[in-house]
Amino acid sequence: MKRESIANFPSSTAGIRYRTFTPADVPAAHALSMALAWPYRQEDWQFSAETSTGFVAEEKGVVIGTAMCWKFGADRASLGHVIVSSRHQGRGIGRELMKAVLDELGSRVTFLHATLAGRPLYEKLGFSECGWLDQCHGNVSKALPVALLEGERLCAGTSADFPSLIELASRACGLERRSLLMALLQHGESVLLERDGEIVGFSVLRRFGRGHVIGPVVALRSHDDARAKALIGYWLSGREGEFIRIDVPVETGLTDWLSGQGLKRVDTCPKMVLNASATEHRGAPDPVCRLYALVSQAML
Repeated sequence: MKRESIANFPSSTAGIRYRTFTPADVPAAHALSMALAWPYRQEDWQFSAETSTGFVAEEKGVVIGTAMCWKFGADRASLGHVIVSSRHQGRGIGRELMKAVLDELGSRVTFLHATLAGRPLYEKLGFSECGWLDQCHGNVSKALPVALLEGERLCAGTSADFPSLIELASRACGLERRSLLMALLQHGESVLLERDGEIVGFSVLRRFGRGHVIGPVVALRSHDDARAKALIGYWLSGREGEFIRIDVPVETGLTDWLSGQGLKRVDTCPKMVLNASATEHRGAPDPVCRLYALVSQAML
């Protein structure tokens, strides 16, 4: 849906134009996020723009709001980057941007992670809470050593590994991840965990915000989540004092372990779903292959 006309919008949004996000909007979107103290770089917005469908609200040619969505296969999606300039909040602009995104997604099962301020709007639009996420970040302290399971080894990922990593990620998320993961794997660095020639886990590190972000982290379940810890610890080792962020589902139980590495929990937010039962989407989609850290709250 293209929102080029303002004729049918409520009077509180008179003069506001809604349209598709274009690459030329990246600097303005970055400025919006900076004003709200979101630690995004312009390059982070660029990556989001390249992998999503987005919308902007503008007034007199100035971008005052954004919203984006990511499509996974034929029937799943996520959304995020819902921002309205503080000077223009309370005028229904966020709701109209959300409607634009939801019209674009139609009947897809759609996920998001809500801010405290945004949750009431999402609930009014029909979203229900189906999980919780811990955002952890900080300057790495002395990384605690993690022993590998017998017969397993860590090694750098290459482009030849990408199909296997995408398959693992799709299985762990319950989402078709080919397009997003291909872009992400080309954008960041990856490390694999192998056993007898089989990939049993992987993680990705990329530049983001104030430093780096680790995610996704995907691994076959193991005692004390040793595989996930090894895949995270690989990136922490030798990075003492560097700023790292990681977003982990609460049910992974990794938050206290991460705190011991210097990555403290700074926020806990609900995961929400639309067009499906919240009960159906609580917990991990796969009993064996688990998502221990997200790509991001918006991209899941």
